[in-house]
Order: sequence, then structure tokens, then C-alpha cells
Amino acid sequence: MPELWSLPATELAARFRRRETTPSAVLEAVLARITSANPKINAFATLDEAGARAAAAAADARFAAGQPLGPLDGVPVSIKDNITVAGLRCAWGSELYLDYVPDADETPVARLREGGAVILGKTNVSEFTLGRGNVSTKAFGTTRNPWNPELVPGASTGGGAAAVAAGFGPVTLGTDGGGSIRRPACHCGLVGLKPSTGRVARRNGLPIILDDAEIIGPIARTVDDLAATLTIIQGPLDEDRLSVNVPGPTTEPPPPRGLRILYIPRFGNWKVDEVVAESCAAAARDLAALGHQVEEGALPVDLDLFEKHWPTFTQGGLAWLLRDKDWRGKIGEIYEEMAERGAKLTAMDYIEGLNAFREVQAQFARAFRKWDLLMTPSAGSLPWKAEEFGPPHHRAFTGIVNAGGLPGINIPCAPSPDGLPIGFQLIAPFGGDWTLVAMARQFEAAHPWAHRWPSL
Repeated sequence: MPELWSLPATELAARFRRRETTPSAVLEAVLARITSANPKINAFATLDEAGARAAAAAADARFAAGQPLGPLDGVPVSIKDNITVAGLRCAWGSELYLDYVPDADETPVARLREGGAVILGKTNVSEFTLGRGNVSTKAFGTTRNPWNPELVPGASTGGGAAAVAAGFGPVTLGTDGGGSIRRPACHCGLVGLKPSTGRVARRNGLPIILDDAEIIGPIARTVDDLAATLTIIQGPLDEDRLSVNVPGPTTEPPPPRGLRILYIPRFGNWKVDEVVAESCAAAARDLAALGHQVEEGALPVDLDLFEKHWPTFTQGGLAWLLRDKDWRGKIGEIYEEMAERGAKLTAMDYIEGLNAFREVQAQFARAFRKWDLLMTPSAGSLPWKAEEFGPPHHRAFTGIVNAGGLPGINIPCAPSPDGLPIGFQLIAPFGGDWTLVAMARQFEAAHPWAHRWPSL
């Protein structure tokens, strides 16, 4: 029999309804797993055992009364430590925020809580979620990949991805401003969705420093779990204008057939590790075998526009965040450099960046007149040493998707010869989130991955 901590969220929910186990029993199994394995991984910034136990006990009572709140009632989930949870420290990976305890849940957390989910705590992030490929901070140390603790789990949702991969709860919420859901999901062998801008409403959170680029989304071991989570957290909120009138379906469509997919094996002159290229090329052939029309080609969008202007938002956003704080000597060196460069930017630089991203969005829209989906590797490299920044090409494929406001998903494909996870990215038109979920489900049925577990 599988251990309770290893079961998917949807399986746990089914067992709760059949009275075969209880949320409290599952929570204790997960907490025991965390006690055993987290010292090797360092996934959590804050673990809320007392709060989780109280939430699980309340879920026990609801199931005993036959009145569960929703599809994830009683299921343990973790939350990235730049997403606010009422009463829990939200440190953002930085010593500057070690004393910050919000009094409100950010919207997706509130929706999970209203549905009965058991919040385990906050997972480690890169400082200010502006990592260079790793999660290694002065405040919380280094987070490691469960598949090889010498290596990175990806950034900046590395703590959440490591937690799910290690069995510390089947679902985590992350944020993705330039690949921070998709790349950690790739490096940890999980499915992770960066939704369309506005698909998941946001209020009561930390200051916004990346304009509209950073989106909250789920990482999970199975597509069922990801879909169940997205169902709960999606939807408009009148206080968030971006979330109103997002197009596209809000439930999963039938299995897709005969979609036109452009496979883009590399962006410009960016390098791709050979083993990554081989695995993703095989996945492209697998999609063709599933009945889709897959053609190889170049990125039909001006990558230089993104590369030129993206630093305006990262540097300028950080400089704005730190403008009234005593930060010198108290943050990572790379962030000091970023803030200093950002302080020299002008309003004209920022407006130029906004207009460049509008052009990127228009070019993507034209591309999707010909293609239903775009396919790329999710990360250009395999994981590297956990304490080190990533090679530049690791990030090549994801950030421009954020500039476009588009949904992107990581789907696990064949691992490397030594067992390290590899993933490919599918990109859909604005609002096409659920098409990506349906594609991931189709690929999962033909090439399952959830049975793969790291040896911890």
C-alpha cells in the first residue's frame, strides 16, 4: 500500500469521502515525511504545524458530518513565501521582511482556505523572487533538489517544487514572473502552470514589482491535482481589473485532436544542453504520435525586444520597492547591483518597456493565427550546483511568455540518463489555460510520470 504522504490530492479527497482515512491522519503522515526528509532539502521558510492541525481537525469534522467544502477539503498544500497567508510570516526570502506578518490571505489562498485546504506553511523562495536560478538566501539558506540534493530545484518557486517532489504535500502555490513555476516544475519532475494574466485574481499581496508579468499558479505531481487546484483559485475579482473578462474556457475541454503545434527547439543563439534537446525532441515526436500536427521552426516573436527591456522591470521594480528602506548590506549582492541600476532608470525607459511588451503581445497574437500551440524546452539546461547561479541559457524559454501575458505549462518528459527530470513547455493563446491542462492530461495518459519518485 502506498504511504499516505505519497498520494495525489484527488486520491486523498476520494479516500476522505469514502471514510478510508482522515485529513488529520494524512497531515500527520506528511508532517512525519517533512521531519524525516526536509533536513536534506530545506523546502520550508515557515512550517505551521499548529495551524495545519487545527485545519485538519475541522476538515475531519466536516467529513464526519458529510459536508466537505470542496475538492481539496482536508488536503495539505504549501504556499510560496511571497504569497500572503494571514498570520504567517511572509519574508520574501529576505532579511528585510523577517518581521512582516500579514493580516489577510492573498486571493488564491483565501479561495483555497474557503475550500477547506490545509495550509502547511510557506516554502522557500529566491530573495524578492528575483533569483538567478537557485534558492539560496542569507535569511533561509539553500534549498535543494530532491532528485539530487547537490543540485538546484529551480527558482524562484524552488521551495514549493522541492516540497511536492519530496512528498511534503501534493500541491503547492507558486508565482511565475519569468519562469518561476515552469522551470522549478521542470527540474523537479512535476506539472506546473503559469496561467494567463488575470486568470487568477490577486489582492492583499506583497507590492507588485514586475508590472503584470507575475502570476500565481499551481505545481502538482498529477494533472488531476493541478486541474483541481486551478478550478478553485481561478476566476475574476472586481478589485483586480486584470482578472475581469479573461477569455477562454474555465473548465477542461475534451481531449484535443489535430492541433497545429510549432516546436521551437532553441531561441536565437541560446545554447540548449544536448540531453535536454534530445528529450524535448522526443516529446515533440510523441505529440505528433498523439495525432497533432507538429512542425519545427523558429520563434515567431522578436526575442530581442524582451531581452532588451526585461531588466527595466526587474531592476526598476526592485529599486522602487527598496526606495524607502535601509537595505544596503542587508540584501544579496546581486540585488544591491540591481537596485542601483534600477535607480538610474527613467520614466521614459519604463514607458518604452511597456510599449515593447505590447508589441511582443501583438506578435504572439499573429503567430497564433497560424498555430494553436507553441512548444519549447522549459529550461535550457539540467540543474546545476545548488549554491550557484544558473547558466544564462537555463532561462531562455520562459520569460517572453510572461511579457506576452500568455499561459505556459511545464510537462515532464523523458529524464536524463542519470534520472534528472526534464520538461517541455507548451504555450497557448491568451485565455487558453485549460487547453494546456487538457494537453498535459493527454500526454500524461500516454507517457505517465507520477510514479517516478526521488530516493530520499
